Amino acid sequence: MFFDLIQNTLDGLAMGSSYALLAVGFTLIFGVLRRVNLSYGPAIMFGGYCATWVHLNFQAGLLALAIITIAGAVLAGAYVERLCFAPHRQGSAIAAMVASFALWMQFEEAVTLVMPSHVYDFPAMYDGPPFEFGSLTLRMEALVMLACAVAISYGLHRVLSGSRFGLAVRAVIDSPVAAQLAGIDVPRVLLQVFLLASSIGGLAGYLIVSTHTQITPMLGMWSTLKGLLAMMIGGLGSLPGAVAGGLVLGVLEAHSQWFLGPQSRDLLAFLLLFGLLAVRPYGLWRASSAEAEA
Repeated sequence: MFFDLIQNTLDGLAMGSSYALLAVGFTLIFGVLRRVNLSYGPAIMFGGYCATWVHLNFQAGLLALAIITIAGAVLAGAYVERLCFAPHRQGSAIAAMVASFALWMQFEEAVTLVMPSHVYDFPAMYDGPPFEFGSLTLRMEALVMLACAVAISYGLHRVLSGSRFGLAVRAVIDSPVAAQLAGIDVPRVLLQVFLLASSIGGLAGYLIVSTHTQITPMLGMWSTLKGLLAMMIGGLGSLPGAVAGGLVLGVLEAHSQWFLGPQSRDLLAFLLLFGLLAVRPYGLWRASSAEAEA
């Protein structure tokens, strides 16, 4: 029983590390633009399908596939920003969110038309055996994803709190009009934030599909739901909260699936979210101003 508890916790941290990576990108967009991008996951899926197409036709290496996944996600993110968020910068957040949902459908239709099979194989990032600690095991891919999530969260915190770009971002958050009058190119800053978040999503997408060694059109919906849920649990606008929320969500899902069955996994996750919002509306980790909290 004790070893099952420890092993489930390790498995939950492995799942949660992927959720944490997704939540970091969501947090960056929401913390700066104050908009929910429903096309974030489908843009990641688009990048993954670009890499899959290259792999199937040219047998590219892992580094090339990672670069293509990130580049595809960034390209899709720029498309979303130009069509959905740039026109509604001063307008309704609901209009931008609905527009991003429409592009979600576009991305799914595009990849299924070009690659109609439901599942495609993707080369594994690591083919070796998992690490063993007595009777406990931990996969190498989980350690890589967790390290990336922590490093990216820390790096973004440093950039936002100690660089000229971070100063410009915080000025835009405080007052876009005042930032414009001070000489800051507000549209350019917002586009850069969007592309940065998309590149993080592309990295997360590559790590996820190379860990699962397959890709399906459901990756877009899965990434969006898990990223949003982890972000809301961790705390809106908080980068450390995004990592914490992803890990908590992963551990909760692993234990609930083991003890109560797979049907209860998502139910308990949403119950945790509803209960947490009632007690701590700002989530597990209250965001600081340096993390782009208005």
